[in-house]
Amino acid sequence: MKVDEYLKAGLKNEVSESLEGLMYGLCKEGCHRLELFIKKENDAIVDCKFKATKRCKKLLAVSDFLCEELKGKTSIDKNALKQKALEHFKEEKEKDKVENRIDIFLSALDEALGKA
Repeated sequence: MKVDEYLKAGLKNEVSESLEGLMYGLCKEGCHRLELFIKKENDAIVDCKFKATKRCKKLLAVSDFLCEELKGKTSIDKNALKQKALEHFKEEKEKDKVENRIDIFLSALDEALGKA
Protein backbone atom coordinates (compact mmCIF):
# COMPACT_ATOMS: atom_id res chain seq x y z
CA MET A 1 0.00 0.00 0.00
CA LYS A 2 1.11 3.55 -0.61
CA VAL A 3 1.14 6.17 2.13
CA ASP A 4 -1.37 8.36 0.24
CA GLU A 5 -3.84 5.46 -0.01
CA TYR A 6 -3.53 4.82 3.72
CA LEU A 7 -4.11 8.48 4.54
CA LYS A 8 -7.19 8.66 2.30
CA ALA A 9 -8.79 5.94 4.44
CA GLY A 10 -8.37 8.24 7.45
CA LEU A 11 -6.18 8.19 10.54
CA LYS A 12 -7.74 6.35 13.48
CA ASN A 13 -5.17 7.12 16.17
CA GLU A 14 -4.10 10.71 15.65
CA VAL A 15 -4.85 13.27 18.35
CA SER A 16 -4.44 17.03 18.10
CA GLU A 17 -3.66 17.66 21.77
CA SER A 18 -1.46 15.90 24.29
CA LEU A 19 -3.23 13.30 26.42
CA GLU A 20 -2.70 13.39 30.18
CA GLY A 21 -2.28 10.36 32.40
CA LEU A 22 -0.96 7.96 29.77
CA MET A 23 2.49 6.51 29.15
CA TYR A 24 4.31 9.09 27.05
CA GLY A 25 7.14 8.95 24.55
CA LEU A 26 8.66 11.66 22.41
CA CYS A 27 11.06 11.45 19.50
CA LYS A 28 12.42 14.42 17.57
CA GLU A 29 14.60 14.03 14.52
CA GLY A 30 15.31 16.93 12.21
CA CYS A 31 11.97 18.57 11.43
CA HIS A 32 10.05 15.49 12.57
CA ARG A 33 8.37 15.30 15.93
CA LEU A 34 6.31 12.40 17.23
CA GLU A 35 4.54 12.14 20.56
CA LEU A 36 3.16 8.76 21.56
CA PHE A 37 0.48 8.09 24.18
CA ILE A 38 -0.03 4.54 25.40
CA LYS A 39 -2.59 3.10 27.78
CA LYS A 40 -1.93 -0.29 29.35
CA GLU A 41 -4.21 -2.52 31.37
CA ASN A 42 -3.10 -5.89 32.77
CA ASP A 43 0.23 -5.60 30.90
CA ALA A 44 -1.55 -5.28 27.55
CA ILE A 45 -1.62 -2.16 25.40
CA VAL A 46 -5.29 -1.24 25.17
CA ASP A 47 -4.88 2.07 23.38
CA CYS A 48 -2.21 3.90 21.44
CA LYS A 49 -2.52 7.45 20.10
CA PHE A 50 -0.02 9.79 18.50
CA LYS A 51 0.54 13.43 17.72
CA ALA A 52 2.98 14.19 14.91
CA THR A 53 4.16 16.93 12.59
CA LYS A 54 1.53 17.23 9.87
CA ARG A 55 3.92 17.88 7.01
CA CYS A 56 5.28 14.34 6.87
CA LYS A 57 2.68 11.99 5.41
CA LYS A 58 4.95 8.99 5.90
CA LEU A 59 5.29 9.64 9.62
CA LEU A 60 1.52 10.06 9.99
CA ALA A 61 0.72 6.86 8.10
CA VAL A 62 3.42 4.74 9.74
CA SER A 63 2.47 5.97 13.23
CA ASP A 64 -1.21 5.25 12.71
CA PHE A 65 -0.50 1.78 11.32
CA LEU A 66 1.86 0.87 14.15
CA CYS A 67 -0.56 2.17 16.80
CA GLU A 68 -3.15 -0.25 15.42
CA GLU A 69 -0.61 -3.08 15.47
CA LEU A 70 0.26 -2.45 19.13
CA LYS A 71 -3.30 -2.67 20.44
CA GLY A 72 -3.87 -5.84 22.44
CA LYS A 73 -0.17 -6.74 22.62
CA THR A 74 1.46 -7.72 25.91
CA SER A 75 4.96 -8.12 24.48
CA ILE A 76 6.54 -6.15 21.69
CA ASP A 77 8.92 -7.46 19.06
CA LYS A 78 10.26 -4.29 17.47
CA ASN A 79 11.84 -6.12 14.54
CA ALA A 80 8.56 -7.87 13.74
CA LEU A 81 6.69 -4.55 13.98
CA LYS A 82 9.21 -2.91 11.66
CA GLN A 83 8.97 -5.72 9.10
CA LYS A 84 5.17 -5.65 9.22
CA ALA A 85 5.13 -1.89 8.56
CA LEU A 86 7.72 -2.17 5.77
CA GLU A 87 5.65 -4.93 4.19
CA HIS A 88 2.44 -2.90 4.53
CA PHE A 89 3.97 0.15 2.82
CA LYS A 90 6.08 -1.81 0.32
CA GLU A 91 4.58 0.05 -2.66
CA GLU A 92 6.07 3.31 -1.41
CA LYS A 93 9.03 4.39 -3.56
CA GLU A 94 11.18 5.95 -0.83
CA LYS A 95 11.60 2.86 1.34
CA ASP A 96 14.53 4.41 3.22
CA LYS A 97 12.31 7.27 4.37
CA VAL A 98 9.55 4.86 5.41
CA GLU A 99 12.10 2.89 7.42
CA ASN A 100 13.37 6.08 9.05
CA ARG A 101 9.82 7.05 10.10
CA ILE A 102 9.33 3.57 11.57
CA ASP A 103 12.54 4.06 13.57
CA ILE A 104 11.23 7.40 14.88
CA PHE A 105 8.05 5.64 16.04
CA LEU A 106 10.01 2.82 17.70
CA SER A 107 12.23 5.34 19.49
CA ALA A 108 9.16 7.12 20.92
CA LEU A 109 7.74 3.70 21.83
CA ASP A 110 10.90 2.82 23.76
CA GLU A 111 10.64 6.06 25.71
CA ALA A 112 6.93 5.56 26.42
CA LEU A 113 7.50 2.06 27.74
CA GLY A 114 10.54 3.10 29.76
CA LYS A 115 13.16 1.17 27.81
CA ALA A 116 15.09 4.15 26.50
